[in-house]
Amino acid sequence: MPEEDLLEFYGTECVHCKAVEPLIERLRAEERIEIQRLEVWHNEKNAALMRQLDKGYCGGVPFFYNKRTGKWLCGSVDYETLRRWAQGK
Repeated sequence: MPEEDLLEFYGTECVHCKAVEPLIERLRAEERIEIQRLEVWHNEKNAALMRQLDKGYCGGVPFFYNKRTGKWLCGSVDYETLRRWAQGK
């Protein structure tokens, strides 16, 4: 799946966002799946895109959005949940 289809919106200082970073790296290493990371606490353009896609689902970060399936994840998630979401399941 192209990287531009999988998005993670995060905040630079967000502890929950930092907690999922190793899972994103594992997904890249094991499944060769790339997730485009967009910082929203210091980037208004990215924050506006997150608000557009979020539609009140999460209201915070980390917020994962799969543009191909329309599926989203909120907050810290486990590896299997992240993997299934990234694979469109």
